[in-house]
Amino acid sequence: MEVSSTEVQNNFGKYLLLAAQEDVIVTRNGRAIAKLTAVEERSRAGIVAERGVPYDLIGNYGGRKASFEEFLSLRKGKGDERFEYIDGEIYNLASPKTDHQVALMELAVMFHRWSEGRPCRPFVAPYDIELRRSERQDQANVVQPDLMMICDLEEHLSDDGYYKGVPSLLVEILSESTRGKDMIRKCDLYMKCGVREYWIVNPFAKEVTVFRFADEEIADNATYRLGESARSFIFEGLIAEVSRLFR
Repeated sequence: MEVSSTEVQNNFGKYLLLAAQEDVIVTRNGRAIAKLTAVEERSRAGIVAERGVPYDLIGNYGGRKASFEEFLSLRKGKGDERFEYIDGEIYNLASPKTDHQVALMELAVMFHRWSEGRPCRPFVAPYDIELRRSERQDQANVVQPDLMMICDLEEHLSDDGYYKGVPSLLVEILSESTRGKDMIRKCDLYMKCGVREYWIVNPFAKEVTVFRFADEEIADNATYRLGESARSFIFEGLIAEVSRLFR
């Protein structure tokens, strides 16, 4: 990841967190001048800085990023195949494995129980969410978070039956092919698009990390491990027993 020195100065806390997952190259006037990198070996911490495989490695766009129209065209007629479109790159989502589904179903049940009698409602993938960064309102991104909490469904339900708002809380469960994308690119995307809270469920380290976003920054974060209960920063009483998420 390359970022300007000005961006790092203005958001230093954010890039310290990201440096634990991927080297951050600091640039000035287009030239690399420094590197933020983790002291602890990432694999030992249960973190791997690999990126998900962009679909354009399979369907070539001539070395450039795909347009939103090309993404829609590719997705059309693909049946049950699932795709995401993030900053001009298209990702073909693999079928989830058993550990992923165990964590998702347990967490979905906990979220559903909490939501009863409340205006917020949980949804699970596949469910397209269209997001736009505050500084790039003309550029759409389409993601399929594993689990989401939506509190303004009626206000943002379109005539074609799709939700067009921004969920309050999103959850991604890491897999071998997506953990770099979920921990780096999606964290940044969600933070810049108005999502208030992001949960990363890590089956490899058997832990859950919760981020609260405010003013497009990481305002709070906490990691919960076996024997503990993950807690929402924004929803009082929304908790998840970490041990129940992992076999």
